[in-house]
Amino acid sequence: MTPGRRLPLNAVSHRPPTLRTSDVAALRADLESWTVDAVQDVVGERAMRAYGREQVLPGRVAARDAGNDRHALLSRLFLFGDTLTRAQAQAALPAFGVDAAVEAGLLTAQGAADDDQVRALVEVRPTAAATDAGEVNWWVAHDQGEAVTGRAVNEDHVLGVGGASSTLASITMRAPVARALDLGTGCGIQSLHASMHADQVVATDISTRALAFARFNDALNRPGQREWDVREGSLLEPVAGEQFDLVVSNPPFVISPPGTPQFEYRDGGLEWDGVVAALATGVGRHLNPGGVAQFLGNWLIRDDWTERWEQWLEASEVELDAWVIQRDVLDPAEYAETWLRDAGVTRERGESRFYAAYEAYLAGFDAAGVSGIGFGAVMLRRPMQGKPTLRRLEEHEGALQSPLGPHLRDVLVAHDWLASATDDEVLSAAYVVAGDVTKETYGRPLQHEPEHILIRQGGGLGRSIKADTALAGLVGACDGELTAGQIAHALAALLDVPVGEMVAGLVPAVRDLVRDGFLTRA
Repeated sequence: MTPGRRLPLNAVSHRPPTLRTSDVAALRADLESWTVDAVQDVVGERAMRAYGREQVLPGRVAARDAGNDRHALLSRLFLFGDTLTRAQAQAALPAFGVDAAVEAGLLTAQGAADDDQVRALVEVRPTAAATDAGEVNWWVAHDQGEAVTGRAVNEDHVLGVGGASSTLASITMRAPVARALDLGTGCGIQSLHASMHADQVVATDISTRALAFARFNDALNRPGQREWDVREGSLLEPVAGEQFDLVVSNPPFVISPPGTPQFEYRDGGLEWDGVVAALATGVGRHLNPGGVAQFLGNWLIRDDWTERWEQWLEASEVELDAWVIQRDVLDPAEYAETWLRDAGVTRERGESRFYAAYEAYLAGFDAAGVSGIGFGAVMLRRPMQGKPTLRRLEEHEGALQSPLGPHLRDVLVAHDWLASATDDEVLSAAYVVAGDVTKETYGRPLQHEPEHILIRQGGGLGRSIKADTALAGLVGACDGELTAGQIAHALAALLDVPVGEMVAGLVPAVRDLVRDGFLTRA
C-alpha cells in the first residue's frame, strides 16, 4: 500500500477516483453479482426505503447482521458508510484488493494489519436500467452525502443517482441516434443511459471533479467500448457550432438568491432561472432537424407560470416544438427549506448560518416579486421542416408511468399525424382502445343512466376525461373493426341525434383521445 494514501478514517476525499485500464476487469469481477436486487436481499425493504430517504442506519444494522456475506460487506462499505476491518474489506474485494482500492481513491486504510480499519471515500451504488435488450446493471461512483459524512457537502460535491436524475432517465425518449449530448453530466448517469442507443456521447460539465467521476464510471461500466467525449465548460459553450440528435440535461437549475449557499452540482452561475432560460432559448441551434432536447428545471413564478415559458420560446434562436409539464410548485419558504436541507445546512449544524441563509432566500425572492418556484420536465424539438406545430404547456401533479419515455414518443407520433390529418382522415381511420384505459361510471343505485362517466388512463400521465354517453359509446366500440365515422353514424341513429351534430362533436374529442394515447390507430 502506498503510505501517502493512508488518510485518517474521518477524512473526506478531495481526489476523485481513477481507474487504470488494467484494473477494470478485477473491480468488475468483484462487483458483478452486487446488484440492486442483491442489496435488497441482504438488507431488506425497510433498509432500502430508509436509504431512499437518505437514512443509512437501518442499512448498516441489517448489513452487519448479515455477517461476512460479501454483498453485505460491499453494502456496508460503499452504500452505508460503515467501517470494516482490512480483512473484511479484502474479502469484499478479493480480485481488486484493498491496496488497489486505496490507490484508486475508493478507500482509505488505517494500516496494513488485518484488524486495521478501512472505509470508503466515495459512494458506489448499484443501479439497474431496463433496455430493449433486457436489464443492465451499472455501478455508479459519486461523492458521499451528508448522511454518511455527517457534514454539509462541499461546494464541488458530485451528486449520485437521485430522484431528479431518475426522473430524467425515465422521461427520455429512447431511439437509436448518431450523436447525443449529456449537458451537465455530473457522475455520468444520463450518459450511461444514452450510450445504450447513441453511436457517440458527448458529456459536458463545468465541474472538473464531476468529469473525473464521469470518466471513472465510463471506464468501469463500459470496458472496451467507445469512450465518451468528455468536455469541461459551462452550458452550451463546449459544443459551440455542433448539432445533436438528442440533448439530455439535468442541469444545475437550483435558484439561489444572493447570500445563499452555492454549490457546483446545483448552481449554474447565472442569476435566478437563467440556466433554464439559456437552454430554452439556445439549445435549438444545437439540434439536428428532428432532434430533441429533454431536461428538467426550476422557474420563477410571479403570476401565470406559462407566461415565462412563452417568453423564452418566443426568444429561442430556432423555432421549436415545445412540451413543458410543470410537476410541482413550492413557495419561497418551502423552496429555501428544501435546498438548505439538501446541502446539509441545518439548524442543528449551525443555527446562525442556517437562519442567515434562510432569510437571504426569503429576502431575495420577495424583492424579485416571486410567489412560487415551479419544477418540471421540458421537451423541445426542432421540426424536420416547416414551422413548429406543438406548443403544450400543462400542469400535472399525479403519478407518472415509469419509464415514461415510450409514452411521450407515442404521443409525439400521434401529434405529428394529427397535425396534418384532415377531419375526414380522422373519421376514416379505425382505432383501438389502449390496453391501460378503463371506464368508470358513477350514479345512484336505482338510476338507469350513470351520472358521471370517466375514461381513465392507467399508464402515461394517468389522465382522465369526463365523457358523455356518445363519447363513451365511441370509445367502447373502438376495437379496430369500424372507422370512427362509421361508429359516429351508428351512435347518431341510436341516440336520435343529427349525424352532422354527432360528427362535429366527436371529431375534436377523437383528436384529443388519439393525441393523449387513449386511442391508437389500428
